[in-house]
Amino acid sequence: MMAISIPITATAALPDTISKVKPAIVGIGIYNKLATPRAQLLGTGFAVRISSQSTKSQIIATNAHVVPSRLLNDGKTQFVVFVGQGKSPDVRNARVIARDEKHDLALLKITGKAIPTLSMANFQVREGEEYPFTGFPIGAILGLYPVTHKGMISSITPVAIPARNAKELTIKQLKHLKNPYMVYQLDATAYPGNSGSPVYHPATGSVIAIVNKVLLKSTKESALTNPSDITYAIPVKHLQQLIKRTALN
Repeated sequence: MMAISIPITATAALPDTISKVKPAIVGIGIYNKLATPRAQLLGTGFAVRISSQSTKSQIIATNAHVVPSRLLNDGKTQFVVFVGQGKSPDVRNARVIARDEKHDLALLKITGKAIPTLSMANFQVREGEEYPFTGFPIGAILGLYPVTHKGMISSITPVAIPARNAKELTIKQLKHLKNPYMVYQLDATAYPGNSGSPVYHPATGSVIAIVNKVLLKSTKESALTNPSDITYAIPVKHLQQLIKRTALN
């Protein structure tokens, strides 16, 4: 299918779009009812619209790096998705059904009452266009309240792996650098909790990319007081490809 260009002229519709997008935004984290705190938010995700999807489950998209490689083996800690807004979100067990480490993407499956979904865009993104993204930039300190930021596509650039010198790069990273894929660089302020946030069209809400990397000026701990104004996002075509390769039922 040939990509088409949709002009970004409907910024007046953004408040309505945000209100439609927010119910599809979920928190990704771990939960232990006996621990203090009981819940830990690791990042953001969103429910994706899939025509062949089973009515008994829903598919959540997020970053691969948000998903723990392994959980504490105590029989009590659960990998979960937090659904809803406020101080008492619905906590649902999540199962990882696909991972794409190269493009830092993961698909999760949850069950329970259906939540709104977001469609995926098929138009050409251009540098200079502005797009919003919604997620949980500073976690869920006061409850689950999605936050929306907006940034311009400042560059469509090959993916970069920060390193002070070649010795810090692994063999796997060096292979990626020899054949890099393109990512969107946004001039937007984001935080580690924004990982997995959908970047979407301001008028339609269709997802054009997934936030996956925030270039921090110093350390992760100082992100709140010293945030970066550079954010990277993975084009949604890689998520579409992962979905096609995955058995969803």
